[in-house]
Amino acid sequence: MPALGSQRRLLGSLNCTPPATLPFILAPNQTGPQCLEVSIPDGLFLSLGLVSLVENVLVVAAIAKNRNLHSPMYYFICCLAVSDLLVSVSNVLETAVMLLLEAGVLATQAAVVQQLDNVIDVLICGSMVSSLCFLGAIAVDRYISIFYALRYHSVVTLPRAWRIIAAIWVASILTSLLFITYYNHKVILLCLVGFFIAMLALMAVLYVHMLARACQHARGIARLQKRQRPIHQGFGLKGAATLTILLGVFFLCWGPFFLHLSLIVLCPQHPTCGCIFKNFNLFLALIICNAIVDPLIYAFRSQELRKTLQEVLQCSW
Repeated sequence: MPALGSQRRLLGSLNCTPPATLPFILAPNQTGPQCLEVSIPDGLFLSLGLVSLVENVLVVAAIAKNRNLHSPMYYFICCLAVSDLLVSVSNVLETAVMLLLEAGVLATQAAVVQQLDNVIDVLICGSMVSSLCFLGAIAVDRYISIFYALRYHSVVTLPRAWRIIAAIWVASILTSLLFITYYNHKVILLCLVGFFIAMLALMAVLYVHMLARACQHARGIARLQKRQRPIHQGFGLKGAATLTILLGVFFLCWGPFFLHLSLIVLCPQHPTCGCIFKNFNLFLALIICNAIVDPLIYAFRSQELRKTLQEVLQCSW
């Protein structure tokens, strides 16, 4: 768990490896004075993690309380909240343990710290993979609800939803164990990067297709009402803005982290890549920010969920 320099580590085994063998760290004279390193204070990590923790706990509590929300769509949203919750908890726990070790408050054997670090790393990696998977599952669920509306309830049934959820969690755990065990194999890193690109492409294709169908529907309504331009343009701009925000947040929050993984494979010793490696803390902070934004995009826009959330906050269980 002890950080090397100012860099927080995703992989516990990397944390305990001498700096000279790490592709994440370059000597100062390799990176040059032109490097820009964004410092992320530990207090900011804790604050972002706690905000995400509270936010996602409220989403899970609201869905658990209201039986009207016990549907496949909301179960996927609930699992996304749990994944984001684990991302926040694992990062808060790692930061807290690091601070306690540095302050000398927590004194334990190196082997114990290594085991704890491995557990946290598996938790972080697994929650990241599951979060991406559930984002994709939500996109597919919304696509089916629009293009196969009449068959939706026969296609997306609760038993199928539970099987999909179980499969995602099992796959996430196995993937994280594989990643932690074989982190130094370039194929593993490339597979993770490929997985991110696949999720980004899936979401982009599905949401763009949904926007096109919605605009087509709006044009049909406009022709019936003989007001084609005002309705179509207004709806199209609003839909495009929503799509830009949804995909933009996803790419902005997750892209830098997977760029980091890509550069480890492509140019581990290049000075320019070394400058990017120095901002690994920032990339993790962006992922935590994504865990804060996800409920705003996928959960709190539901009027039913907001109403239940108010009841939860008023302790009216």
